[in-house]
Amino acid sequence: MFIQHGKNQTHKGDGHRNRLREKFIESGLSGFHDYEIIELLLTLATPRKDCKDAAKKVLEKFKTLPGVFEASKEELLSVEGIGPKNMFGIKLIKAVSDRFFEKKLLGKELIQNSQDLFNYLYQTLRDKSQECFSVIFLDAKNKVIDSKILFKGTLTESAVYSREVVRVALEQRAAALIFAHNHPSGDPEPSKVDVHITKRLLFACKVVGITVHEHIIIGDNRYFSFADQGHIHRMNEEYESKL
Repeated sequence: MFIQHGKNQTHKGDGHRNRLREKFIESGLSGFHDYEIIELLLTLATPRKDCKDAAKKVLEKFKTLPGVFEASKEELLSVEGIGPKNMFGIKLIKAVSDRFFEKKLLGKELIQNSQDLFNYLYQTLRDKSQECFSVIFLDAKNKVIDSKILFKGTLTESAVYSREVVRVALEQRAAALIFAHNHPSGDPEPSKVDVHITKRLLFACKVVGITVHEHIIIGDNRYFSFADQGHIHRMNEEYESKL
């Protein structure tokens, strides 16, 4: 519905929308409900349509704000009230957030502090519904060159290819690597398969002169560090003993 004011037309929800925007400008997201954050994002590409009901429905379906951000385009479009245009805000903010943390990571030295590493990776891996295996590529001074998700799905030994990891590392001219993957269950404790994959990758990288500094598993607000627990050191010793 539109209210006629001379030659200008105003949507009845304009006042509410403007109040949300002013509230954000004044104090950021403090005091916002999650559905209001989604509503604000939906309005980016929806200048007239009321977005409150759609925001509540999409949050109800995907349970959490991160769950909404991780939903695919097809999943979002399946929610009543979410169309191709007002989906734009949700996908845009997720992409911008990922790019921000990626750029913030570049050139930074991470291997001295597993907590900093976890803080970055938690933003990118915590809410993935499937396991994702990521590699961070470092130069000779342990500065970050790049980071890539190389494998997705159930991470079995046959699904993580040592040859692919080495190939990409050589293309990046990396001197060292950090491995990371998530456990959607929330429990970061490594499985026997996780340990075997780490050892196999570390050995393959050692053959071509690339150092593996770390493998970190991201869980729900916690992580497991292979380096902190001494596994990387022991694997390096095992490799040297076989020479």
